[in-house]
Amino acid sequence: MILAVCFPAGGRVVSRSRSSLPSVTLSADERVWLTRVVRTGAHPAQEVRRSRILLELDENHRRPAPRREIAQRVGVSVETITNVVKAYAGHGGDVGATIRRKRRLTPPVEPKVTGEVEARVIALACSSPPAGQVRWSLRLLEKHVALVADIPDLDHSTIGKVLKKRRCVLI
Repeated sequence: MILAVCFPAGGRVVSRSRSSLPSVTLSADERVWLTRVVRTGAHPAQEVRRSRILLELDENHRRPAPRREIAQRVGVSVETITNVVKAYAGHGGDVGATIRRKRRLTPPVEPKVTGEVEARVIALACSSPPAGQVRWSLRLLEKHVALVADIPDLDHSTIGKVLKKRRCVLI
């Protein structure tokens, strides 16, 4: 059974059958860019690996070697080669999107320190220190932040980072 995959960007990715993976066809500009990614030492290792895989699989340059041979040359598993080709097909032949890591829409953990929390901590640090204290210390601020109901408990080092970020100095 023949299966063809077409993309509006020129239909550069074509699948021959259900058992084989889509082919990788790079333009001359994409080859130059990927070669630069591989040769300069300024890119993350994952991007370099994926770039090497795409360069090895390029059918415009020469007939690609078997996937096992490419995997051995690049130093990855055959499954990694398969995943890169599927990502290339999934991104419609976009080389940049294929080699780069996908950015998360939301962080894995919501930040404790929001703008409102920063403002409340800075206001507390700028207020007069409690009775018996000459000035605020980070540990004293930590204790008072814990007493305030609508501010989450913050470590003294976090409070220090908030104050440093806003260039507030405890005198």
